[in-house]
Amino acid sequence: MRFFVLLAAALAVASPSFASDKTDAVAPVHQFVDNMNKNDMKAAAAAYAPDASIIDEFPPHYWHGANAFGDWGKDFGADAQTNGVTDPVLTLGKAKRIDVTGDHAYAIFAATYSFKQHGKHIRETADMTFALQKLADGWRIAAWSFTRH
Repeated sequence: MRFFVLLAAALAVASPSFASDKTDAVAPVHQFVDNMNKNDMKAAAAAYAPDASIIDEFPPHYWHGANAFGDWGKDFGADAQTNGVTDPVLTLGKAKRIDVTGDHAYAIFAATYSFKQHGKHIRETADMTFALQKLADGWRIAAWSFTRH
């Protein structure tokens, strides 16, 4: 019985730290989304690890390397212009899963992508999956994917 009491006490003490680890790990996700919605690409780019990867639904569908976010942004803009998309807003819902193991984390968020296409309001629901890495200067996005429902 004494073992279970000690285990319960240890878990109670560890829980706030664990919650903080999860919050810290996903902070760059919120930095990226919040700054994208403000159209502050420089601040959004600061959320990324140096060698990031992105998978998204528009061509070429995959971006990787030191300028993955910048290249994705250019292609996102070109695709939006081609398809008459304006006023994009990405909203993250509640996290479906956050796992932190040492200096790596994995998170899945419900997401809503709202925009106008040729003046018509469109709302897409999706999941966004993130891999994160803790670097010397803090947590960064190593990779993400957007999967529309």
